[in-house]
Amino acid sequence: MSRHCRDPPFPLGACLAFCLPPAPVPAGSQGNSPKGLSRIQTAPPLGTISTLSAGRGAQDPAGWRGGLEREVRAAARRGPRGRKVLPPPSNLHYSFGQLCKMKWTWNPAEGISSGCDLKYCSEILINGIPQDNREWTKKLFREEDVSLNEEVHFRVRSECKSDNTSEPSNWVEIFTPPKGAAGTAAVGINCTWYDLEYMICTWLPGWNASASTNYTLYYWYEGLGNHQQCQNYIYGDNFGCNFSLSIPNSTNGYPTISILIRDNSEEIRPVCANKNPTTIVKPGAPRIVAVSMIKDEIHLEWQKPGTFPAHCLLYQVELKDSKSDSILPHDVKALTKAQLSSVHPNTVYVVKVRARLETICYSSSHWSDWSEEKSIGENTDFTFYIVLILTVPLTVAVATIILLVYLKRLKILIYPQIPDPRKIIKRMFGEQIEDFQGGPGDDFLNVNKPAVEEEISSLVWIENPESSTSENEGRERPALQVKAL
Repeated sequence: MSRHCRDPPFPLGACLAFCLPPAPVPAGSQGNSPKGLSRIQTAPPLGTISTLSAGRGAQDPAGWRGGLEREVRAAARRGPRGRKVLPPPSNLHYSFGQLCKMKWTWNPAEGISSGCDLKYCSEILINGIPQDNREWTKKLFREEDVSLNEEVHFRVRSECKSDNTSEPSNWVEIFTPPKGAAGTAAVGINCTWYDLEYMICTWLPGWNASASTNYTLYYWYEGLGNHQQCQNYIYGDNFGCNFSLSIPNSTNGYPTISILIRDNSEEIRPVCANKNPTTIVKPGAPRIVAVSMIKDEIHLEWQKPGTFPAHCLLYQVELKDSKSDSILPHDVKALTKAQLSSVHPNTVYVVKVRARLETICYSSSHWSDWSEEKSIGENTDFTFYIVLILTVPLTVAVATIILLVYLKRLKILIYPQIPDPRKIIKRMFGEQIEDFQGGPGDDFLNVNKPAVEEEISSLVWIENPESSTSENEGRERPALQVKAL
């Protein structure tokens, strides 16, 4: 040391603590000594050690040293201002409850005076970092939700809240390491409670988890009894699971929902997430039941989602103009209908509705999905009418031409052409002449010719008597036969 123990600014108690060797500790008594006290903390302040005469110390060095050690040991049981240090609680241990709950219990401190308003101060450190969760209680246990994938330190000590003559005891601490390999726990857990009816939770696999990792989700809340396992899993870019969840609302609100995701393998680290259901509620999409336009106003009516009270819902109506594509939002509270004014009658509008929960009922900020879009109004477009005016006459003309051509062909089929008698007679006489020109020797040539169907027609021959008599005298006439093919 650079200066003597008795020189200022060292107090006498600190000097004694440094200068004197520690007293021997009897075997088996190490566990009874308070933890966490350094030698300089056990040193008494100036003025707390009795003065020993120099003569006695000189005459009996061993006795003087023993008495001084007794003074130091007695001062160790007092605080820095001469107050008595309380004994700490003992037998601290922990156990696991439902899913994410850990319970720490301890035995009461011994030797506490009756005038002490004894309370136990406890706090939880995650990975060695305090979490601002210090708590004072008269109970001999504490139960909290933990994440299970981090190091948990718990410590507790005794305190007299109404006694200024004592100091808090030393901390008694217990450490709980996580199970499984680092980086294998599920990450990015996100849960949404839809319409107070079912919940969907999604997550991503840990960066160190193998492709064969089979995560399983369990959930529990106060009043459920035993924890339940989710059955309907979702696979894809994200893992997920959905399960029915109907929690009865009480005067104290909804209980916290504990979500545990783990694998059956000991290599996969489990992870817990505690969700406040009032912050993750998402209402369903409203359903539009009526939309109409009266003069320059659009009247809209919809049906509220779920079983939420009417005063707990806030709606947003979105009106879109088809001409300018402008969007006009309108907020509606509690009501399920709205009147949108300043609309143009010759414009088509598209309306849709979504809902959100009011903060007076729930702390959630989730908007519902949009309802189905509904269109209202008329869009006057003169181009359409011009095209229609030009198209209709052209279509009628083309159709008329097609119809006339078709009717002409149809007339031929219905009314066939009548044969001309003159052509028939001429054809008949021509065939007669051919028959006369042919000889009897030609008959054998026509034996194998197919029979020709003959048509016999009546012919009236009128002769002039005078010419007939003179001609008969001159020569004989051959008989007249008329054949018609």
